[in-house]
Amino acid sequence: MKVTFWGVRGSIPTVTKQTQVYGGSTPCVTIEESDTIIILDAGSGIRHLGESGILDKYETINILLTHLHMDHIQGLGFFTPFFKMGRKVNMWGPSGSSSLVKRLNRYLSPPLFPVRIRDFQCDLSIDNMPMKPLQLGTLTVKGQYICHPGPTLGFRISNGQKAVTYIPDHEPALASREFPKSEKWTSGFDLAHNSDLLIHDAQFTDEEYAQCIGWGHSTMHHALAMAKLSGAKKLVTFHHDPSHTDACLDRIYLDCECGSQEFPVVIGREGEVIEV
Repeated sequence: MKVTFWGVRGSIPTVTKQTQVYGGSTPCVTIEESDTIIILDAGSGIRHLGESGILDKYETINILLTHLHMDHIQGLGFFTPFFKMGRKVNMWGPSGSSSLVKRLNRYLSPPLFPVRIRDFQCDLSIDNMPMKPLQLGTLTVKGQYICHPGPTLGFRISNGQKAVTYIPDHEPALASREFPKSEKWTSGFDLAHNSDLLIHDAQFTDEEYAQCIGWGHSTMHHALAMAKLSGAKKLVTFHHDPSHTDACLDRIYLDCECGSQEFPVVIGREGEVIEV
């Protein structure tokens, strides 16, 4: 599986001279294998993906939305395949009080956005993510609800031999003062268990988290603990805070001794490609 990072920032796009190394686009990751592509989230990074040309070789485009917070859907209206006749796009997301298309229309309609979903020209299917494994070509997707405000999914994508887990917005420590206390009571454990690659929220420093408990995000220490508990073979930290510069992210990495862990730890970087 080929994993490419198109956006790794959380909350709001943050493109400055101080964020050029790790990038400022909001969440979007692709997983490719043979004739199948899966797009994880539709933050501002999906615009670069749509303009890259790599989607031209795929007959069907599959999009999985973890949740509907703005930083994870704000790129939908700028995704060029939506405006091409004959393009087949399937999209799934979390269940809610109304259909997924109705909830997405709250953003993709005036006064928040000038273009409606009904104006998209592609062959588009939008549905709630099923709570049983979803087969997309050679890849199997398992969705599970995790600890984050509003209905929020994490995803595990497997080809039968290797597995990638994507949990970009996550606060497993909220359920326990002594996180991680046990596997049974840890949000997202089943998704992350023995993953070859775990992409996990690491938005806050410990000091920041003390002021933001309940906001739905983790610290670097929480991400490391999650990876260790679940037996993940590699960790990519994700959803970087908009106030964290490249230098800040490097400092957090060093302060948390990420380089001395028993598994590789990588700071999520826009443009990074990882083969799993």
